[in-house]
Amino acid sequence: MNNTFSFCLSALLLFSGKLFAQESTPTPVKNIQPSIMVIPFVKENQDMRTILESDINLRVAVSKVKEGFDNRGFNTIDFRARVKQLNNDKAMELENRTSLKQEIIELSGADIYIETEATINRSSGGNSVTVIVTAYDAFSGFSLSNKVKTSPKFYSENYEKLTEKACEGLVEEFLNTLQSKFDEIVQNGRIATMSITFAEGSTVDMDAEVGDSGEILSDQIEQWLEKNAYKGYFHTQGVTATKMLVDELRVPFKDDNGNNYRISKFASEFRQFLKGLGLESTRDIQGNKLFITIN
Repeated sequence: MNNTFSFCLSALLLFSGKLFAQESTPTPVKNIQPSIMVIPFVKENQDMRTILESDINLRVAVSKVKEGFDNRGFNTIDFRARVKQLNNDKAMELENRTSLKQEIIELSGADIYIETEATINRSSGGNSVTVIVTAYDAFSGFSLSNKVKTSPKFYSENYEKLTEKACEGLVEEFLNTLQSKFDEIVQNGRIATMSITFAEGSTVDMDAEVGDSGEILSDQIEQWLEKNAYKGYFHTQGVTATKMLVDELRVPFKDDNGNNYRISKFASEFRQFLKGLGLESTRDIQGNKLFITIN
């Protein structure tokens, strides 16, 4: 009987540990989860805040999607609260609206942001609303998951209610793919890229023998990447005497202190490596893209 009880208890624990089981009521997520910010989808040259404030259906969709994640135990970040933090004349008058979007994403500290779109469909057979959600890795901008759902058709112009209907069950279905992609990020690291070039007038290039090993610089860089890329994973697209392009470089999701890993840390460690070879360098970071210039 003890063996039977032990077996049943183990089976129960294993079953309860599975995420996203198809249940009638939401189950809080228990493993490492991303922080999420739901934002409105806007077209090029449109202002995010203006669109959200002028479109009640979009506000409903953003709110319902965020609520769905809240109900599943995710850490969600309020988009409108982050906009208020940037609520000054300079930020709100930016001509480049994508810059404001990027500022909000970076300010939020979110791991994943979810663009949400709500479209009204009118027809003689009734009206409906289509909601589209797409998840992106805030670090790289890569798409992780997307889902489209349309409400049933009704002879109604209460589009807020139709939007709510379209959102019913949307997050539950959306999460399966998103969780799988996020687990892959946690397991294998985030993707970054690195371009290494030389300043004008530099006395070295990729074929130069530097340091005490007698090996050329490109070989030493690749050896360093093997040791320092997350789980040793990187891919070099090409190497010439004046440039090395690493088109896929894995970095950890979290640092040793449990904070989001920043590519600036990787850049600092790489520059220290170059300094150990007697080489000075500068760096520029754009999102998940790292540019190193060797002087």
